[in-house]
Amino acid sequence: MTSIQQIFVNKPDVSTPLNVVPVAGRIGAEIKGIKLSGDLTPATIAAIRAALARHKVIFFRDQVDLDDTKQEAFAAILGTPVAHPTVPVAEGSRYLLELNSREGYAAASWHTDVTFVPAYPEASILRAIDVPEAGGDTLWANTATAYEELPAPLKALVNDLRAIHTNLYDYATTFAGASADKVAKHQSSFASTVYETEHPVVHVHPETGERNLLVGHFVKSFVGLNAVDSSRVFSTLQDYITRPENTVRWHWRAGDVAIWDNRATQHRAIADFGPQPRHLRRVTIAGVAPVGIDGAMSRLLKTSRPPEILAAE
Repeated sequence: MTSIQQIFVNKPDVSTPLNVVPVAGRIGAEIKGIKLSGDLTPATIAAIRAALARHKVIFFRDQVDLDDTKQEAFAAILGTPVAHPTVPVAEGSRYLLELNSREGYAAASWHTDVTFVPAYPEASILRAIDVPEAGGDTLWANTATAYEELPAPLKALVNDLRAIHTNLYDYATTFAGASADKVAKHQSSFASTVYETEHPVVHVHPETGERNLLVGHFVKSFVGLNAVDSSRVFSTLQDYITRPENTVRWHWRAGDVAIWDNRATQHRAIADFGPQPRHLRRVTIAGVAPVGIDGAMSRLLKTSRPPEILAAE
């Protein structure tokens, strides 16, 4: 299990064969000198996975030769790639999710990917294709240090608390500034099937043993709390997670790749790039259902088709 000191200090790992350079004080590192592909050796993949567990998000500059096929091939040796449960894959691909600002998909709200299903992805691999000259950075936050910073009374509150996550949320807020048509188009795809899942608010990372907060914008409510109390608890936890000291910010260049541990982070895009194009593609790695401190796993509550979708069919 990772020590508390290591959780709070993002130090280099002297045992790794990789050239790993921490980017921020608590989260994030750049790995230099590697060309990502589906041909990397098992030893290199093991070292990348170890760096990911340690630093939570890792960055690779100038992967200009990595196209859609090679990104999927790399994902297949890092883990088991999976497609998004509701959004169609990019044309010609098996798993890639299109993230294109011109389609209204700049997710400028703090979240962990796909937590509305029980076994949400363990990792995401994001490749920059076309990025703004200025703006459009991405932020990541460390959910392990956020938990460790909670005062004892808050830890006592959340240790056994559970939350309901759903993909049916306030799209107009998430896509602030987007047209009503773009919001409706995204919602008709993203919420084509509505999921509700109950997760522990604190889950134990299966590799590091760290305790992580599991919230983000897919949270609908907390079990046993009314809407007002749920909102207050949610805001308090999110404030701990997204403190500047707990985050790293990446300024994209075309060809960059970011990989994050989706079990130990939240992230959000910064929607400050106006009409400039911002085009990235993401593939996710299959995960397992989280386990709480008490040993109880996440569970699916329900799936449904929205009435407007059914009517259209």
